Amino acid sequence: MTTQINMNDNLLEIINNFDSSGNDYIIGNRNKIKTFDYNGNLINVKSFQVPMFINGLIYKFIRKSKAERSFINASLLISKNIGTPKPIAFYEKFSGLLLKESYYFSEHLLPDYVFKDIFYPNKKNISELDIEIILRGVARFTFNLHENGIEFLDHSPGNTLIKKNINGNFDYFLVDLNRMVFHKKMTFDIRMKNLCRLTPSKEMIKIISNEYAKISGESEILIFESIWKKTSDFQFKFQRKQRLKNKLKFWKK
Repeated sequence: MTTQINMNDNLLEIINNFDSSGNDYIIGNRNKIKTFDYNGNLINVKSFQVPMFINGLIYKFIRKSKAERSFINASLLISKNIGTPKPIAFYEKFSGLLLKESYYFSEHLLPDYVFKDIFYPNKKNISELDIEIILRGVARFTFNLHENGIEFLDHSPGNTLIKKNINGNFDYFLVDLNRMVFHKKMTFDIRMKNLCRLTPSKEMIKIISNEYAKISGESEILIFESIWKKTSDFQFKFQRKQRLKNKLKFWKK
């Protein structure tokens, strides 16, 4: 059994030849993204990892698959004029009661920067002025998400694309969209927690806090102290997790 939205013969042909055609874009341990020509335009096709048995059942009966959530969430962002590569289609293939294959199709957006590039400015020739402009832009972009009740759970440095528009200003686009929570109104605490994965730099957080305070009307000191505390907690847990992973790798040798 299959589930699909906006699929046609050309897109089905891409799926049928996914492993042997297209160009590798991001090939991870779990998911793959390849680019393909589609009606004269370049598109991304994300192939999600085959889920484990229990998750395969969950995606059949309880929860939408990552591919379907990516399509739905992208469509919602577009409807609210929030930047993301335009969604095209999604496809799921089930074997019995289990989800086996799933794909998400979107336009291919070639950014000038990814947010994480500002940590290594010499590689991309990013000026100090542009770094500050980008940080303030991401603060405004995130505030707009929050005002729309959108909590992007993967709001991390690799998931915001940045592109200069014809006016020379930066536009921002979210990717990796399958994990979002939608609120009628976001609390201050949820908003601050949603900013804690962007950067471990105290100086960068000061700039983000200053801009978020300007547009939100909240205390800049309160915003900074809250983000910095949550960032420190997140970094501590992240580093501890990495040390445990390294120890496990060592003992497996």
